Amino acid sequence: MYIDSHCHINFPELAARMPEILAKMAENKVTHALCVSVNLPEFPQVLALAEQYPNIFASVGVHPDYEDTPEPSVEELVRLADHPRIIAIGETGLDYFRLTGDLEWQRERFRTHIKASRITRKPLIIHTRASSEDTIRIMREEGAGTEAGGVGGVMHCFTESLEVAKAAIEMGFYISFSGIVTFKSAKDLQAVAREVPMERILIETDSPYLAPVPFRGRMNEPGYVAHVAEYLSALKGIPLARVAQQSTDNFFKLFNVER
Repeated sequence: MYIDSHCHINFPELAARMPEILAKMAENKVTHALCVSVNLPEFPQVLALAEQYPNIFASVGVHPDYEDTPEPSVEELVRLADHPRIIAIGETGLDYFRLTGDLEWQRERFRTHIKASRITRKPLIIHTRASSEDTIRIMREEGAGTEAGGVGGVMHCFTESLEVAKAAIEMGFYISFSGIVTFKSAKDLQAVAREVPMERILIETDSPYLAPVPFRGRMNEPGYVAHVAEYLSALKGIPLARVAQQSTDNFFKLFNVER
């Protein structure tokens, strides 16, 4: 049994194939998926999927890459998160790779999401790219971690150093590995994955992006998360059943949802 802890199946290329997507999940023993919000205009589509399908959960948030989009307020995020199918705040965080210039708006947006998480008591889904120092700093300043009264969350599609992983884990966060960990070029990330304890690991696809080997270069989908689990099993030298069970248990514990 596997859970895709981060996907974007509301995106048109996947939403148009929902019966097929769900069938492939069942075929690969992927019991649940978390459809993650990236902006407010498309949030109704994300929520609609979670309302229609009992094994799909949803989040609410605005991705740091979306510059020309309605800016969320703490109050709006709190209001939209007040729904039993919304189990997380995000995707939020910082990304200094794709955008340049004065990115203070990104940092303020990140702070807004952390405040909403503390109010709603729903975990954060954090994206960080080329910005780990500021990401960890703001998480600490805003009390995102469980040690500071927050509810923690997950560092999604993790590609950072072991030091960043440890800093996040110390704040009560989980580390989620995507298909990137299966890439031959991802030696540094694979070394990190070996060191992160299974008690702090989630698995994801980030579909429709980043399909794992042997599907690299194709459109990704939640059913492929099983291949991430299989790779982690071999990488860490532990039974696949343990990866499946522990990552599933971690998901339900973090997001505080019933099985």
